[in-house]
Amino acid sequence: MQRYFVHKDQFLDDQVFIKGDDVKHISKVLRLKQGDMIICSNGEGLDVLGKIKKIERDQVICNIEEVIQENNESPFEVILAQGLPKGDKMDWIIQKGTEIGVTSFLPFTSERTIVQLDENKEQKRLERWRKIAKEAAEQAHRSAIPKIHPVLTWEGLLDLIQKEFTLIAYEQENTITLYQALSKNSEQKRLLLVIGPEGGFSTHEVQEAIKRGAISISLGKRILRTETAGLVGVANILYHLEGKRG
Repeated sequence: MQRYFVHKDQFLDDQVFIKGDDVKHISKVLRLKQGDMIICSNGEGLDVLGKIKKIERDQVICNIEEVIQENNESPFEVILAQGLPKGDKMDWIIQKGTEIGVTSFLPFTSERTIVQLDENKEQKRLERWRKIAKEAAEQAHRSAIPKIHPVLTWEGLLDLIQKEFTLIAYEQENTITLYQALSKNSEQKRLLLVIGPEGGFSTHEVQEAIKRGAISISLGKRILRTETAGLVGVANILYHLEGKRG
């Protein structure tokens, strides 16, 4: 059944008022009609079964039939700090990362970042990324949309590393694997995974991160592309943590 995220202010009494691009998706793409059922979520844990009452030009009105008692979010929070990649790779990372279960995305720049965004370009990218995250969360039947944060500088990311349990993926790390780092810190419920851009991290950057408490980890013997590394890391982290929880 199709799921839509609707702002909590659009839940009124026993009805939900869907607006924006979702109206066209309901009426023109899916061609739903009066009486059809959809799932509406406020993104904060409230999911309801809605029966379409009326489709208007600028809104779809649904009657709330029942509250759905489900929460598809992991009890573990995984924040993906992703070195800003070239082209549309970040679109792919956000889409697939959302499907896998990333809680929030933190794009950042570092020494080897090629892409440079001015304020206008960054705002347009953020709008696109947030739309991608919303659509991916709906497709994956998540109960919340991941947050997409503004692009951080390396210095800004280092400040955050000091506050979070952090794993930084480094291709030259040959001592600590992802599995070992997770096994030794199994009590963690929230973690930050840091992935470099196309050129990876300099030795100096990794040392800076370690000084602030990050653990340098290996994702395996093979060198992964930046758009692959984060997804592999997050999938393995959630598989490990959720598996230990049972």
